[in-house]
Amino acid sequence: MRNAIACSAYIVTLCVTMNEVSQKHINPFVRALTLAWLSLLRPWLRRQVRRTVLETIDNHTFVVLPEVHNPVVFRSGAVLGRAVAQAAYAAAPIDYPIDYLGGRTRRALDMGTGCGVGAVFAAHQGYDVVAVDINPDAVRCARINALTNRCEDKVDVRHGDLFAPVAGEQFDLVLFNPPFFVGESRSLFDQSWRGVDVLERFARGLPEVLLESGQALIVLSTDGVPGRLLAALEHHQMALSIVMQRHLGNEIMTLYRATRSRKLSRCRAKR
Repeated sequence: MRNAIACSAYIVTLCVTMNEVSQKHINPFVRALTLAWLSLLRPWLRRQVRRTVLETIDNHTFVVLPEVHNPVVFRSGAVLGRAVAQAAYAAAPIDYPIDYLGGRTRRALDMGTGCGVGAVFAAHQGYDVVAVDINPDAVRCARINALTNRCEDKVDVRHGDLFAPVAGEQFDLVLFNPPFFVGESRSLFDQSWRGVDVLERFARGLPEVLLESGQALIVLSTDGVPGRLLAALEHHQMALSIVMQRHLGNEIMTLYRATRSRKLSRCRAKR
């Protein structure tokens, strides 16, 4: 069954470059075909949600607790983790001298860490990671996965709401796999799906935690309200670019890079 799901993902998945973005839309026929395929998989998928399971992303295995978002079934966590694994996001690029950061280790923040996928991948890229989640079950889950993936000395998992647990700290890399939908969450599990003002509060707080040369990687989907977060980030003077898109048949997931705009940097310099 896992092999069948993997094969189907390759069939309906299409990576596109930034120049192709404007030309890519969800084909109604492909969407219908994908949804039909997913409906056939629904009995298996349901067994992977709201219960304790093991999921594997590349060479990393993750425990997913019942009240924690499954990064493989819902795909966005796997997309973000694999993006972080690219050489471009290594904490010590090979074309820099060893002491190019003045001897310090680069720091990453995995916001809304869930089971800790982003934190584990960032730790294995050489970052010292702080992972944050408002869901106490997710905090416990991420700690377990840092331990089982042998990076517990690189990952500090904290419980709290958005940037409150990292007040006064700054990071080279911020990862965010946000709730895609707006509304009142009904359970711990539902917090990974929807929130009232999570997107706006993230956009407002991001400039404070990013170092001058830092960047954020944010995964968004056509299922949801991606424009709401993008507009909020632009309102707070963040410059946005598309890193990649993944066409999954029934939805398109886009990985955005957010950096300080020149205007924001000039404002900071005048303080």
